[in-house]
Amino acid sequence: MLMRTDPFRELDRLAQQVLNTTGTWSRPSAMPMDAYREGDQYVIAFDLPGVAKDAIDIDVERNMLTVKAERRPVTKADDVQMELSERPLGVFSRQVMLADTLDTEHIDADYDAGVLTLRIPIAERAKPRKIAIGGGSARKEISG
Repeated sequence: MLMRTDPFRELDRLAQQVLNTTGTWSRPSAMPMDAYREGDQYVIAFDLPGVAKDAIDIDVERNMLTVKAERRPVTKADDVQMELSERPLGVFSRQVMLADTLDTEHIDADYDAGVLTLRIPIAERAKPRKIAIGGGSARKEISG
């Protein structure tokens, strides 16, 4: 149901994890995701811990699903001295090419406990269906 569009994006994602770089709007970091089919729906779950719900943007144009999110730094008092900062900040983005068999007009999005879950119904035209066999009568042509 999904098609990988850019194999180099995975290399960028791995490099960002190793180097712990911050994503920007022009060069966002990748976000981890799971994708699976559950009954008549396709489910995609994105890990976005610490991201506010209003900092998530979801777009679908044709069959390209784009999820962008920004994790902003927490404001601290002037007398706070940071000792360790390992949690990634900045912009995260992921683009997923959706198959034509998915109904992109009816995507449902939920955000709970740092996980954005998108549920995309399988289009009716893509669901398996039985074909009835008609009871035709044998026709005989008489030439005469």
